[in-house]
Amino acid sequence: MNYFNEHTVIFKDGDFVSAKDATTDLYSQTLHYGNGVFEGIRAYDTSDGTRIFKAKDHYDRLHYSARMMHIELPYSSEELEAITYELLHKNNLKDAYIRPLVYLGSNMSLTPTNEVHVVIMAWTWDKYLGDQRLRVTLSPYQRPNPKACHVEAKVVGHYTNSILATTEAKQRGFDEALLTDQNGYVAEGPGANFFYEKDGVLYTSPLGNILSGITRATVFELAKELEIRVEERHFTPEEIKTADAAFFCGTAAEVAGLEAFDDYVFPLAWEESVSDLIQRRYKLRVSVNEYQSLHI
Repeated sequence: MNYFNEHTVIFKDGDFVSAKDATTDLYSQTLHYGNGVFEGIRAYDTSDGTRIFKAKDHYDRLHYSARMMHIELPYSSEELEAITYELLHKNNLKDAYIRPLVYLGSNMSLTPTNEVHVVIMAWTWDKYLGDQRLRVTLSPYQRPNPKACHVEAKVVGHYTNSILATTEAKQRGFDEALLTDQNGYVAEGPGANFFYEKDGVLYTSPLGNILSGITRATVFELAKELEIRVEERHFTPEEIKTADAAFFCGTAAEVAGLEAFDDYVFPLAWEESVSDLIQRRYKLRVSVNEYQSLHI
């Protein structure tokens, strides 16, 4: 996939510059050790113009991730949101995926550095996991132990775990992986949170071993509007094989229905599930502006 062309503009350290001419530091601590943080955000062409979905929530989480990694982010959430709207305008983008990245300068030691760089990029990107329901498998890889790192922060280096899990699953003929935590309970997918449905109730893993997803929080909001009960609790992979339906959710993936988990095919027709209601309401939510979304 081509993420940019000769006309693409990115934001980098206070300026809007050509993507093809932008450079980075080969001695960057982020490049060598993975100490950097990022976000994944979407903008939608709504009935009220281009709107970034939950921009403040995303940029607040970027600040949280930076604090956890001892990185001083030199822009407020409000400044980053305004910059992002300007970036979309300069690239004539209405429906877009947005990638803010905070990366560090030269530092070969294992200590924080004061050289902090901020780049924001945007491109047109369809749903990360596609539109078809997915076949997923239990990964042999587990999510990192939360006592080893800040698993709730979006840290560049954490995603080596995701690459390993997705690659291994695809090598075995599946669309995506599902990972457990260090105790063997289901955690999440490599790049998305996980919900399963049983008798009209949605179940998902509690925070602590997973990323606190913005889309995950939106699912809770939508479920409340639709009067669908959601329970956060620990559960085993075996319990999923009694579920009626299931889905992944994340900014890049949006709400992606699952067809099967290993050899277990979810028995409920998708169109008859509350998961489908969540998926359809999510599509509606992102198609209107923030004020309208509070009243649908």
